[in-house]
Amino acid sequence: MDTQDTATPPDGPTSGRPLEARLRSTPLRVARRLIHVRRAFGTPIERDGVTLVPVARVAGGAGSGGGDGPWEERGSVRTGTGSGSGGGFGVQVTPVGVYVVRGADVRWEPAFDLNRAVLGGQLLVALVAVLVARALRRRRR
Repeated sequence: MDTQDTATPPDGPTSGRPLEARLRSTPLRVARRLIHVRRAFGTPIERDGVTLVPVARVAGGAGSGGGDGPWEERGSVRTGTGSGSGGGFGVQVTPVGVYVVRGADVRWEPAFDLNRAVLGGQLLVALVAVLVARALRRRRR
């Protein structure tokens, strides 16, 4: 890829920077928009004098890379010029609960996380299996 290419990146017009630099910063811009306090506190919902404010745990990250330089010759493989770039991001939004506002009374209602409950059950079963195996070994001695 020619780093002086002036092709327009998918999210906007060219900025005069090399294409590689613009593509590398694209995931960072998108991640900045996604990892924001508005993702943690949802739009309040009001019904019959009760307001619900959904709350989520937001985690994310972004990264990018690049490269340049000649390729090495290995055996019958021809030499050439190297180049490369890449980037990506990830965002995880997990509901954790809701604030229930009724007049001046505010109470927290946690969300039930089925994945966490299943993982906890699996860990408990594994612990019991280890303890039973240890007890059986001691009994044989």
